[in-house]
Amino acid sequence: MADGMFIQVEVDESVRGDAELAQKLADACPVDIFENAGGRVEIVPANLDECVLCELCIHAAPPGAVRVRKLYSGEVLQSAD
Repeated sequence: MADGMFIQVEVDESVRGDAELAQKLADACPVDIFENAGGRVEIVPANLDECVLCELCIHAAPPGAVRVRKLYSGEVLQSAD
């Protein structure tokens, strides 16, 4: 989990070690919030506030694996399980 000023991004621990997903998320995010760190999904905290809420990461991941919480409203963006 990582917090920016406006959003919090959570990646379920069960998928953090999925090298294919790590690359998929790194490729999908237009503002480089995700990084493939040796086959592990890592969040780049410095880029969190660049998020444009496009939901490409949510659609690239298995249901419930990635959550984006809007800190200003409490709304959570995630795909349905």
